[in-house]
Amino acid sequence: MDWGNVTAEDLVDALREVDWSSPPRPLPEFFSRFTVPRSYAKWNSRLKCNLYYYRTNYFIMIVIILGLGFLRRPVAILAAMLTALSIAFLNDSFAGTFSEKATRTVRQFSPHLAAKMRPPLTPVIRGRPSAKRTIHICGRPRWVFVFIFSSVSFILWYVSCSLLTVLWALAIALLATILHANHIVFSILACNEGRNDVKLVDLVIIKLHGWC
Repeated sequence: MDWGNVTAEDLVDALREVDWSSPPRPLPEFFSRFTVPRSYAKWNSRLKCNLYYYRTNYFIMIVIILGLGFLRRPVAILAAMLTALSIAFLNDSFAGTFSEKATRTVRQFSPHLAAKMRPPLTPVIRGRPSAKRTIHICGRPRWVFVFIFSSVSFILWYVSCSLLTVLWALAIALLATILHANHIVFSILACNEGRNDVKLVDLVIIKLHGWC
């Protein structure tokens, strides 16, 4: 597999569908080896590969940088959390896990309400779904939760007067992510020798490419 042929849309779809519950990569691996890419093709391939493989590390790094920018603004911290949650709802795995855990918790107090939180059944015709499966959260379409959390977070951003601060913090976080993804070199050989927690989907995708 040549990561240079992977489009940005394919990468976004992969990040949306992949399971984000995996733990971050260890710091020694995250800061193991840095080199400058010698060509645009190498830069393009390495950027996509590392954004996928170190996705959890980058997410934590962005959250930490944003958090440092809002230490004196608790309302902004709440707005950042709601923004992160609304973005996380776009991931299929996270949305399904959140809905399942929320329904399970509500079932302990109100089984009747929990029954209403179940996603609607998709009609099946000749063993196949009649339409593309729509992701539901607590019985409602996903876009409802994304819209609500995004709207509330936008109001909190406006009230806290921290919009400029978040833009600067987000720019710094994204710049740090891109710089790291451009210069870190990931080796599947080192992964096979010292890592046992890499999931099969990561091994299949990255091993086809070898070195990033």
